[in-house]
Parts: sequence; C-alpha cells; structure tokens
Amino acid sequence: MQTEKEKMITGKPYYPFADETLINDRNNAKELCFKYNSLPPSQKDKKTEIIKQLFGNTGKSFQIEPFFNCDYGYNIEIGENFYMNHNCVILDCAKVTFGDNVFIGPNCGFYTAIHPIEPKQRISALEAAKPITICSNVWFGGSVVVLPGVTVGDNSVIGAGSVVTKSIPANVVAVGNPCRVLREITENDKL
Repeated sequence: MQTEKEKMITGKPYYPFADETLINDRNNAKELCFKYNSLPPSQKDKKTEIIKQLFGNTGKSFQIEPFFNCDYGYNIEIGENFYMNHNCVILDCAKVTFGDNVFIGPNCGFYTAIHPIEPKQRISALEAAKPITICSNVWFGGSVVVLPGVTVGDNSVIGAGSVVTKSIPANVVAVGNPCRVLREITENDKL
C-alpha cells in the first residue's frame, strides 16, 4: 500500500494532512524559506546554501529574491542562470522544472496542486498534482500564474498578468487570461 507521499510523487490523489512525512516535509520547507527570507542581502553564500539544501537540483548560478515560498522544495529543479524576482511562490506537490536562463518577474506563482471541484471531496482535503515544465530561455513578466500540467517551450515570453492554463509552444509571445499565443518571436524583436 502506497503512502500519501508516494501517491503525491506518482501523481495519484492523496491526502496531504494525513501523512506525517508530508507534514514534516512542508514544515521543513517553511523553516528553510523563513531562514532564506530573513537573511540580509550581504549573506549570498548562506542564501545559496539554503536553496541548495531546499531544492531538488540547482545550477551553479542562480538568484532568488525574497520573499520566496514553496511547499516542499525537493520537487523544484532550476537550471543555470536562473533569476526569480520578489514575492514568488512555487507550490511543488509535483515536479516543477526550470531550464537554463529562465527569468521570472515579481509576484509570480507556479501551482501544481489540483483540488476537487466536488465539495465533499474538496472538504476532505483530497488533492492531486501535475508537474510544470519551463524550458530554457523563458521570460515571465510580473504577476504571472502557471497552473498544473503546463509546459512552456524554449525562448518564449509570457506577458505580465497572464494566467497560463495550457501549454505554450517554443519561440512565441503569449499573454492574457487565459494565456494565448500572441505571435512568434522574430528577428524584428531585437532592440
């Protein structure tokens, strides 16, 4: 019989508050986020150490501005040259993967959790999760929300305030709520 954590990791419905391991994992992530967010900017080495302890995998070069929060941390992987601006949240009940050279504006959220629409199931705290995959060279404007199961292709730009409900292909500018492809990125986009 699978534990609730094993169900969560394999994408099956699970009860996050019925498993002591998941409760402890979330508390550990909250403690590490609190420590990270409390450090002065001058303590870059300590900040890097905390993120490496919190995340499942990191590149060598990354910067995450406070305040940052996540559910578990170990389901987050970031590539090289990763930048996340202030006040971002990653709810990583499933894997959240960022490629290289990903830039994230302030107040963004990446949410893998899926809650039931049917009230009795929702009240019982049953949930599931789907992974989010962000490929390389992607830029998110401020206040973007990315929902469960989404993939954003290489080199794409997601406009500020967008709610990304479905996957976005590579090499496009996409905006809106729900987020839709506006156009392809071309040579004319060079400054």
